[in-house]
Amino acid sequence: MLYLLYGPDEVARSEALAALMAGLPRDVADLNTSRLDGRRLKLEALVAACEAFPFLADRRLVIVADALKHVKAGKDREELRAYLERVPPICDLIFVEREDVDRRSVLFTYLKKAGQVREFLPLEGGELLRWLAERARRLGAKLEPAAAQRLAELVGNDTRALLTELEKLATYAGKGGAVGPQAVDLLVQDRQEQNLFAFIDDLGARRMGPALRGARALLEDGQAPTYVLFMLARQVRILIGVQDLAGRRMRPDEIAAELGQKPFVVRKAVDQARGFAPGELRRVHDRLLELDVATKTGRIQAETALELFVAEVCQKR
Repeated sequence: MLYLLYGPDEVARSEALAALMAGLPRDVADLNTSRLDGRRLKLEALVAACEAFPFLADRRLVIVADALKHVKAGKDREELRAYLERVPPICDLIFVEREDVDRRSVLFTYLKKAGQVREFLPLEGGELLRWLAERARRLGAKLEPAAAQRLAELVGNDTRALLTELEKLATYAGKGGAVGPQAVDLLVQDRQEQNLFAFIDDLGARRMGPALRGARALLEDGQAPTYVLFMLARQVRILIGVQDLAGRRMRPDEIAAELGQKPFVVRKAVDQARGFAPGELRRVHDRLLELDVATKTGRIQAETALELFVAEVCQKR
């Protein structure tokens, strides 16, 4: 049987793979499982793994990671596509892709026709909140709806990171205990906010290398690049407001009340705004809006737009 498990939700993808592996007898599972690196996949190695006879089992598993993205178009891809028709029935060949795949490729087209294809997208909105509540129940805790919402706000939709935080919260609450938003604020660090602050620091200091790494860290939080651009524009608007109000000699707590922001966010923004000349932040904000429109109209990829934005800001003095 042929399988394709792909998409950025690493937890769901890994659990689907584990379910397939559970079909093997536990005591001989390792002997009947082969793992291949798709980035350096050789057809001969794949054939040898698929056609090896199972040991004390009726089938074996061959798991190939990230092949669809890395197998070269042309001869290599066509040869792999041709072999998929000859995979013996004693073998379950499972392709696992950490990212999206090219749905136009001959490999994806054949797998969709002849095998089972499952996509694992990041959870959003109510689906994510229900997932959090269910996972908390499995850990023996009750996650209050407000706490689930707060946890999603702080961590995003990175399910692996969320599971780590849920385990921490469940331990804190104790068996059968309730987890409220206060516990979330106490124990969970806002990773996105910290990454965003660090990124703006590097941007204001014109440190291009660290700023580019910071941009990638924002993307690795699990958010779509378009959302990262939105977050940046929002933060720049905060900096503009802070810069304007600080010029009127308002105290940070007064600025926080005026802007409806947390005091620590404003204190941080006061320092960051000093890295930008008067009027520069408005030009930066306008450029972000231009890039946002360009990404939404398909004129530029969002990841490229983000890197271009970093380069433009860091080159200006």
